[in-house]
Amino acid sequence: MFTGIIEDIGIITNISKLGGKWEFSIKTSLLRQDIQEGDSISIDGVCLTATKVEKDTCFADASLETLSLTTLKEKRTGNRVNIERAMKSDGRFGGHIVMGHVDGIGTIVGMKKEGDSIRLEIEIPSNISWYIVKKGSVAVDGISLTVNDQRDTIFVVNIIPYTTSRTTIGAKNMRDKVNIETDIIGKYVESFMSKAKGKGIDLNFLYEHGYVKGE
Repeated sequence: MFTGIIEDIGIITNISKLGGKWEFSIKTSLLRQDIQEGDSISIDGVCLTATKVEKDTCFADASLETLSLTTLKEKRTGNRVNIERAMKSDGRFGGHIVMGHVDGIGTIVGMKKEGDSIRLEIEIPSNISWYIVKKGSVAVDGISLTVNDQRDTIFVVNIIPYTTSRTTIGAKNMRDKVNIETDIIGKYVESFMSKAKGKGIDLNFLYEHGYVKGE
């Protein structure tokens, strides 16, 4: 699990396109701290496994399915990416619950300065717009952000200077693609309600689905 608080901007130094996967080589200062082989890392909001660690470079594989669902397929050598290590159980929770499971790809359709911040409008697929809630949380390229407004398939976020300086979001341009992960809580609520539909929610239903325990 991640929190959406980006720890470093890494640089892709090589991409090996193999049969059923792409292997990314990523230079990051986080290796001086603590990334071990087998650790989960978030690369632009995509949860990958560090398969190998050498000096200041970690290696991570992306399957063809992951490539088809994220912006990783558009990456090139030299591109900068947001990196976050998996949250420790005793760590501070500064953002929101981010799983690293991208729901869809968004497109930046609006961008303008608002004071010292940047207002971004992002268009997303209609099938995930249901999960976007005004003043709720969303992960954009792995960055935990607050939804300031939402209409149909477009939502708005404001990027403060600190976030611009610590992530890749400040280098984005109109029509650029970004990875979108909606809030996991909304998905659980939808799943719960769909199971309850037509059955009614009573004590027996709560027992059946493990929300309450018997004596």
